[in-house]
Amino acid sequence: MTETPESKQNQRQGAREPAINLPAGILALLALMLAVHLARSLVLNERSDLLLLIWTAFTSFRITDPSELPGGMLPLIWTPFTYAMLHADWLHLGFNSVWLAAFGTPVARRYGFWPMLVLFFVSSAAGAALFAAFPSAGILIGASGGVAGLTGAACRFIFQPLIVHRDPETGQQHVLGRQLATFGELVRDRRAGVFILVWIAGNAVVPLLPDLFGGTGTISWQAHLGGFLAGLLLVPLFERKPKEDAL
Repeated sequence: MTETPESKQNQRQGAREPAINLPAGILALLALMLAVHLARSLVLNERSDLLLLIWTAFTSFRITDPSELPGGMLPLIWTPFTYAMLHADWLHLGFNSVWLAAFGTPVARRYGFWPMLVLFFVSSAAGAALFAAFPSAGILIGASGGVAGLTGAACRFIFQPLIVHRDPETGQQHVLGRQLATFGELVRDRRAGVFILVWIAGNAVVPLLPDLFGGTGTISWQAHLGGFLAGLLLVPLFERKPKEDAL
């Protein structure tokens, strides 16, 4: 069989296709979370890991009784963000990683590296804030708040129909993307509405899971809900106006 220039070009393009087709921002977050958990599991001893939790995990105890913990209230400057890089075990890390890849990817592709990271960490902080509104002596760890924020942001456009522009001269069609939905459009869209209702209902039963399946840890519905609402509300700030010549 004779190879044509077109077939050779297709082969080269296929060879360049990455094995893991995830945006750079998502890969960076996944790598950082994995590195932190590997260090905690394989490098740090029990005392060092405890110190890491004290200084980087979030706890409302620093607000209600800051004198009982090293650093007092000062770590509240960074712990609403750093807690998102810590995980209780490999299952916790794996679940958050899969959810991050699934719902963070469309956000990263729509808005880019830095806006996605800002949304992730702002949503993490919003999750910590709602967690603090329900005082607890426990600590908050895990990327769930940030991932929930990216999920909320994605809900504003992934269910919207594709916008297709037809060139008036050539008739060629160009896919322009999806419009960001208003809250009214979200309510009227059955798929979006069902997804959001199922997501909220699922988080309503989250506190019962440790009792049903065993385990000593608890799952913070507050961080999930706070992060989700932050992403849902704040994503319009990152919208870019379409170029006039693209319409």
